[in-house]
Amino acid sequence: MFFILSKILSWLLTPVSWIMLCMLLPYFIKRKGWKKRLRLTGLSLLVFFTNPAISNLAMKLWEVNPVLISSLPDHAAVGVVLTGVTNPMQEPKDRVHFNKGADRIIHAIQLYHEGKIDNILITGGSGSLLHQEVSESEGLKQTALMAGVSPGHLFVEGDSRNTRENALYSAELIKKNWPGKPFLLITSAFHMRRSLACFRKVELQPDAFSTDLYSGPWEWSPLDLIIPSSNSLRIWEVLIREWVGIISYKVAGYI
Repeated sequence: MFFILSKILSWLLTPVSWIMLCMLLPYFIKRKGWKKRLRLTGLSLLVFFTNPAISNLAMKLWEVNPVLISSLPDHAAVGVVLTGVTNPMQEPKDRVHFNKGADRIIHAIQLYHEGKIDNILITGGSGSLLHQEVSESEGLKQTALMAGVSPGHLFVEGDSRNTRENALYSAELIKKNWPGKPFLLITSAFHMRRSLACFRKVELQPDAFSTDLYSGPWEWSPLDLIIPSSNSLRIWEVLIREWVGIISYKVAGYI
């Protein structure tokens, strides 16, 4: 039930839905004062959430900074890769269709070949409400195998549906195969705070390896303050969903 409710809530809590609501409600309200307020609110939200300088700053402050690969000690026991970066329902099905976030598995493969991690654990089944039988981890497994990762060094946990279950089910494998050994947690920079909290909740202490940054360098021109960007809406959507996810996880006792 929590899984279903979290998905529904994430659909509703987006800037686009708020802006559309402010623009549509005046057609159903008779009071002129409220009509004007709603339209001004919608316009203000549109200006704010499409500003690239503001969205980049907000994301940059939230993301967990990446570390240099050269700064990592050699031979961590395993790198735990969280899924959520492919579209397994996309046709044709003879290949893996990546969304933004492919850095998670690509960087894990790089870490493996450079001797920074000895094994890769891919954790994640289906995050879909309608197609829970489809596992993302299998697609990432095939990608890692094609990239030269030894089958004996590749582990898959394909039942988890969210970050809480990623941590819970991965903990069983980690405590069984690499008890007490250092390991890396590999996920998107915006998602790292919640991921770390979930793994710590199940009494694991991973080292963070952030990938897939949404923010760019803090360099902007005066035009960035006045020219809107549709990408800014996407950045805010990612941020707000992550913040709501953290709040809901705290309420549920997952972190």
